[in-house]
Amino acid sequence: METNLRIDITVEDICKGFVYNEYEGKGLFGLSGKLTIQPEYQRNYIYADGKKDVAVVDSLLKGYPLGLIYFTKVAEDKYEVLDGQQRITSFGRFVTGKFAIKDANGIPHYFSGLAEDQKEKIMKSKLTIYECEGTETEIKEWFKTINIAGVPLNDQELSNAIHSGPFVTLAKEEFSNSQNANVQKWSAYIAGSPLRQEFLKTALDWVSKGNIDAYMSRHRYDTNITELKSYFNSVIDWISSVFDDVDSSMRGLDWGRLYEKYHRNAYNPQEVSKKVQALLSDYYVNDKKGIYEYILGGCVDHKLLNIRVFNEPTKKSVYTKQTAEAKLKGHSNCPLCALGSDNNKTRIWKQTEMDADHVTAWSNGGATDVSNCQMLCKTHNRAKGNR
Repeated sequence: METNLRIDITVEDICKGFVYNEYEGKGLFGLSGKLTIQPEYQRNYIYADGKKDVAVVDSLLKGYPLGLIYFTKVAEDKYEVLDGQQRITSFGRFVTGKFAIKDANGIPHYFSGLAEDQKEKIMKSKLTIYECEGTETEIKEWFKTINIAGVPLNDQELSNAIHSGPFVTLAKEEFSNSQNANVQKWSAYIAGSPLRQEFLKTALDWVSKGNIDAYMSRHRYDTNITELKSYFNSVIDWISSVFDDVDSSMRGLDWGRLYEKYHRNAYNPQEVSKKVQALLSDYYVNDKKGIYEYILGGCVDHKLLNIRVFNEPTKKSVYTKQTAEAKLKGHSNCPLCALGSDNNKTRIWKQTEMDADHVTAWSNGGATDVSNCQMLCKTHNRAKGNR
């Protein structure tokens, strides 16, 4: 890969013809139309938080360098931003009046309201830019290398870069667009931000059954995302049809796996809702996120709920009482051993050799308190299960 250092390009040069798409959340063009600011292998603009974008402008006003910026030369007098699109989009948005900065007194100022000397300082700031030329493979490898610093690219952002093409373009328009009207609905079930590609990653994970890069490679040059959208919407529609209630505990579950495993089963949404509400309000259920698979699986696997266990003082108190009574009666301090006929019938177990057990199982309404606790030897406790 060949590089050429440029120190003659200013902020003013970049901002000529600057275009920012508010709907897609990305800088499109600059440098009088010669520069594509966010090519498809780039991540979405994530500096619009009132801190990082303001810090870029503040650096320019204080005369601080913005660091190295890399362009790739894609044709004669045509370039793409390889690294630096967050910084470029930030000062481009400020110069075109998209946000304000505050002075020492907390008063907001848009670019148009700055003093002339401050405007000039920003616009005449020179940038340090490397122009790079090379093959697609070389450019993509360099892109990954220089993005180790700063805000690191996550796995999906890297995958988007590696498999850039019409498929990624369409997929990002659908799943990486924070202005998409469906985002609010999807956010009930998917954790993360569309701008950091978590929604796109989830959709791809579901449709590919976890083989995201292989799927993206196969579909890189597809000019539609019909399969991706169809499968994603099938999962979302299934969730909302089975579960009438929306709770924060649903967010981030592996719904793709649950869909594959359970979507052929029939459920009564009203009955499901009653069970969800009962379990969400149950003090003894430690893992609220396990509620949904527990219900989908027929309320059998109690391990999914991580039911509260008896604390140490309770176990010690019950052990002491059981052991004292057992010694007086001459039988084992494990009630089930005492009913037997082998050598363990009179055995006094150490506390470390016993487990706390619900006399009445939690699944049958038994509480996790001292009145419902008994100590059993480990063998009998494991055999008892939920009986």
